[in-house]
Amino acid sequence: MALEETYRAYLQALNERRLGDLAEFVHDTLSYNGEQLTRGEYADLIARDLDAAPDLFYNARIVVATETQVACRILFETTPRGEFLGFAAAGTRLTFAEHVFYEFADKRIKAVTSLIDRHAIQTQLGR
Repeated sequence: MALEETYRAYLQALNERRLGDLAEFVHDTLSYNGEQLTRGEYADLIARDLDAAPDLFYNARIVVATETQVACRILFETTPRGEFLGFAAAGTRLTFAEHVFYEFADKRIKAVTSLIDRHAIQTQLGR
């Protein structure tokens, strides 16, 4: 399976809320924005976002893959129930993008660098 296909299968698992399947896609430990996390901690990070915004859908708009790296622009449209990404956003419909870069080893994620358009969120919240 090409790396882009592996990545799209990972996003599908997230969209289907199959966080138990992360072992198939993520190493036991990984770097997330420079911080070392276990796979469980990474799953908890994702689970918090999904709990705060149950309608969150990972809509990959641009995917570029090499043999060991993936870059993706993900577009989100969601209505959080409470605090989301550090913002008090309950009930506000948000549209924003994430630019995320992955490093893979053995077809599993070993590093993630995530850039979320926080300015777009702030603007929509009137801040």
